[in-house]
Amino acid sequence: MSPLDPFSIAASRRQFLQHTSLGLGVAALNCIGGNSAVATRIGDPTTPLLSQLQIAPRAKRVIYLFQAGGPSQLELLDCKPQLDSRFQTELPDSVRQGQRITGMVSGQGQLLIAPSRFGFTAAPNCGTPIGNLLPFTQKIGDRLCVVNSLHTDAINHDPAITFIQSGSQQPGRPSMGSWIDYGIGSECDNLPAFVVLISTPSNGRPDQGLLSRLWGSGFLPTRHQGVKLRSAGEPVDFLENPAGLNPATRRSWLTTLEQLNQRRFAAVGDPEIQTRIAQYELAARMQTSVPELADVAGEPESTFALYGEDARKPGTYARNCLMARRLAERGVRFIQLYHRGWDHHGDLPNSISSLAHDVDQASAALVLDLEQRGLLEDTLVIWGGEFGRTVYSQGAVTRETYGRDHHGRAFSMWMAGGGVKPGIRYGRTDDFSFNVIENPVHIHDLQATVLACLGIDHERLTFAFQGRQYRLTDVHGSVVRDILN
Repeated sequence: MSPLDPFSIAASRRQFLQHTSLGLGVAALNCIGGNSAVATRIGDPTTPLLSQLQIAPRAKRVIYLFQAGGPSQLELLDCKPQLDSRFQTELPDSVRQGQRITGMVSGQGQLLIAPSRFGFTAAPNCGTPIGNLLPFTQKIGDRLCVVNSLHTDAINHDPAITFIQSGSQQPGRPSMGSWIDYGIGSECDNLPAFVVLISTPSNGRPDQGLLSRLWGSGFLPTRHQGVKLRSAGEPVDFLENPAGLNPATRRSWLTTLEQLNQRRFAAVGDPEIQTRIAQYELAARMQTSVPELADVAGEPESTFALYGEDARKPGTYARNCLMARRLAERGVRFIQLYHRGWDHHGDLPNSISSLAHDVDQASAALVLDLEQRGLLEDTLVIWGGEFGRTVYSQGAVTRETYGRDHHGRAFSMWMAGGGVKPGIRYGRTDDFSFNVIENPVHIHDLQATVLACLGIDHERLTFAFQGRQYRLTDVHGSVVRDILN
């Protein structure tokens, strides 16, 4: 049977009794049990669940600076100077412990250790070691919580990116931004609650592709999916009215269209009709708000000195970081910035130097800019990728050049603001950055912690689909309370 069949006719007596009994049952259970373990929407499906899910919010919004491809923790955030003495030696079996490796290195005769060619420096005021490839990030180390003990279940890019974005390696689940919009709604009437920005690396090699399902709403109503802003031309299609159509006429058309959609919704009850109504209205408001958002001409010269000259160029990482701040100022709930190019299987030193230069100044600038505007305390900023890289080289290894394969057993990211403790390191890996040996943080733990920063209990943010209650963290995840204020 088509999933749209139930909406093709008005509700029958049987359907009415079925829906009423379920609604009464949920209401009765809530009265008996107090706070239900599962938050379920009753009534208008567009109403945020904030009142039911609220715990102790630390943040109002998230800016996720996603580094697609798997940045190497060994060069950036997980200092292992003792590896110099192990140059070109075999990774010990006692460390690998039979763990699986990708097909890209499985045919190598040896897994030879490649120490980082780049050093680390302790960040001022906190002592956190941060790679010398990130000098601007080093200067804000006392604002950062560096997590060195992340681990994931996936070993290849597509399942790993899908997993960290949606809580499942299989496509079809809602992305984190969609879950958050569904749970607590938007602070902004004139812009989407969930906005996506994609930058192009300066070396012109984006490697891994990005599919729109990464910011899709999955089985949630489509009004919760992310809206991608383009870097060239109009940020979104059809911002301008067609020639000969004035705003008054367009408003009249939209009003008539809403009346027709409301009539259809009253007849069939399809919730996607409500989504359509809401999105038409939002699109009309975006005709004014998006051009104003994208126009950075009014930014002072001090802004471009902070973010770097690349912030003047649409599509660059620096420009998108500046856009992220402007979106945060306007109340956008979840801002997802993708920067590709981190898949360094060969010639890692040259490639990672270029990518680090792309992101270092602008990422640090974003944190400082939010801080000086009083926004950092309620904005959670996250920087990291889908997994890390191996301590052993893919292909030949010399002191000057080497490659690194995918590694999901241990990797690093940093977080700032939004109730996260500043100036700390959390978790620890072994001497090879191969296994987590202290305070492991699984992907589901990270997701639970992000939701907790926003005041959402990850176990109660659920959606009924195909006979079961789904959530971002599936049936897993614990909030990492040690990193929260």
